[in-house]
Amino acid sequence: MATTTSRHHDRRISPVFLGIVAVMAVSGWAVWTSYASSRGFAVFLFVTSAWVVSLCLHEYAHARTALHGGDITVGAKGYLTLNPLKYTHALLSIVLPVIFVIMGGIGLPGGAVFIERGRIRGRWKHSLVSAAGPLTNVLFAIVCTAPFWLHALDGVPADFRNALAFLALLQVTAALLNFLPVPGLDGYGIIEPWLSHSARRQAEPFAPFGLLAVFALLWVPEINQEFFRLVYAILDGLGVSDLDAATGRSLYQFWPDLPSLSLTPQG
Repeated sequence: MATTTSRHHDRRISPVFLGIVAVMAVSGWAVWTSYASSRGFAVFLFVTSAWVVSLCLHEYAHARTALHGGDITVGAKGYLTLNPLKYTHALLSIVLPVIFVIMGGIGLPGGAVFIERGRIRGRWKHSLVSAAGPLTNVLFAIVCTAPFWLHALDGVPADFRNALAFLALLQVTAALLNFLPVPGLDGYGIIEPWLSHSARRQAEPFAPFGLLAVFALLWVPEINQEFFRLVYAILDGLGVSDLDAATGRSLYQFWPDLPSLSLTPQG
């Protein structure tokens, strides 16, 4: 009986997560109705809280897939409660991604849940555990852009539309970065089970630095330009214009003189 109760507790949605969802809902309502005295601050709260929700869902997807793959320890670790405070690296998983969104509007992936890979059998299961996170970002991007590609924008306030466009941009950048086959990122986790033992051993020392290396490369103007050209091409395919995303970013960054990573292709 105690075990059953413990298992239910391990999977109960955290009040912390529900609080974040509440902030997203209230701020989203404020953006929609123009109730807030500061349009930018309302957009900032809405996009930031929605971004944190997507980060929690990203990590939940990893944990849930791992549970079905054989790692029954994820429940006891609190990963199924959607509580970001339970993550292995809360700084990398929540704080840094939010900071980089504030600095310039890029969806920075982070490492959070510790999966006991030894409990998971089968290469396909290992790949699915890694793929589950970025696929959640893809799904989030599709949901955010649904009014655009469904041509259902009539009646949607401009500020809310632009906020959704910027949030979709964050999800697309997060998905693209996560899918890169770089040690330490989910893309490498997808292909790692299919690599030889020697190749995995050679790549292992680089895992802690993979994300830093990718982010450093994004500061190279030519790479930055090509990366965001791809981002905007995907958004365009989903019906979101460059203007909507850029306007959403401008509303989000309502404070002056903060250094930012350019969101527009650099010519």
